[in-house]
Amino acid sequence: MLTGYSRVIAVVLLMAHLMRGLNMFGVAPLLPLVVEDFGITRAAAGLLVSLPMLVAAAFGIPGGMLVARIGVRRALLLGWAAMALLTLSLLAPDFYSMLALRLAFGFGFALIVTATGPLLMGWFSPRGALVINSLNTVCLSMGVTISVVSAVPLAQLGDWKLPLTVFGALGILGGVVWLWAGRDSPALGQAPSPISLRRVVSVVRTRPVLLLIAADAGILVQYAGLTSWLPSFYSEQRGLSLAEAGFVTGVLPFVGIFAVLAGGALPLRVGSARTFFVASGLCAGFGGLGTFLLPELPAIYLSVVALGVGSWFYIPTLLTLPLKLDWVSPENLAVIYGSIMMFSGIAMFVSPIVVGAMRDASGSFLLGFVICAAPGWMVLLAGLMMPRE
Repeated sequence: MLTGYSRVIAVVLLMAHLMRGLNMFGVAPLLPLVVEDFGITRAAAGLLVSLPMLVAAAFGIPGGMLVARIGVRRALLLGWAAMALLTLSLLAPDFYSMLALRLAFGFGFALIVTATGPLLMGWFSPRGALVINSLNTVCLSMGVTISVVSAVPLAQLGDWKLPLTVFGALGILGGVVWLWAGRDSPALGQAPSPISLRRVVSVVRTRPVLLLIAADAGILVQYAGLTSWLPSFYSEQRGLSLAEAGFVTGVLPFVGIFAVLAGGALPLRVGSARTFFVASGLCAGFGGLGTFLLPELPAIYLSVVALGVGSWFYIPTLLTLPLKLDWVSPENLAVIYGSIMMFSGIAMFVSPIVVGAMRDASGSFLLGFVICAAPGWMVLLAGLMMPRE
């Protein structure tokens, strides 16, 4: 049960992950409109989805080092301010200015993610951290669901940039709340200390961390590639309207809400980490292939549900396992979270570009989808290689 200031921390973290979810893929259903309005290729339009992930990846480990140096409060405040710049999307006159706003968002959520670990260690028990990680991921999934489903209807009210401004407005509220109530994690102490590059390398090279990095990066190659382009694929190849295609794709994060709740509740009672990773890997692997190989709409829905379960079920375990390592300090935890985000961000940067480029070159999404679906089995492999608890 949350008491005292931990409630404030919980609310801020939930808002931050909702903000992150709203803006990760909110532009994806609008990509055909982006291509038409700016007169660019699909590969270039895909940068609006993928480049923020690259920025987040680039600032993953440096972000963890920055949090250790300047403290959680300042890092989160800077992250909120960067993400809030998305409210200016409606005023963006061209593709490059829109891209700049998306890059600022990527930098902002890099700081949010890396600061989450020290906050959890400072204000919550491992059991409480598992619950908060689950709820954070639920908010992330809800944000993705809301944005993917509502982006096109909101765009139909006026400018296609309107949804991006609406989704970014939460950043202003979150920044104000954190400016008023934010504190540093007591686990980091009153004087944040820098962390050396050698220490970063030693942390990342440990087997548990490498397995967590590989699992998350592999599944996000698939998730980002499919989520970014399935709306266009269903519209072009399956005869759905753009709004219908966005709705079908929106089932992915919607199912993830329930998968995350189950993934956070079940470890409190039964099972090992291996169990949850293996189950996620099987669902994500088979579900990912079915989303674009199966032609009938009922089968597509079933595959989307399986992919949604597999892509979200393991996340509470992934984020909580590092807290159980006996050698982990708050500074190390910021580096672990930053490392996971770094490699996952690279994966999410590459896959939408690969799919878009393959579509431009071949006239079909299938080859790009197959390439992105293969790493989705990494969660299963990581689960099988994970030591028994």
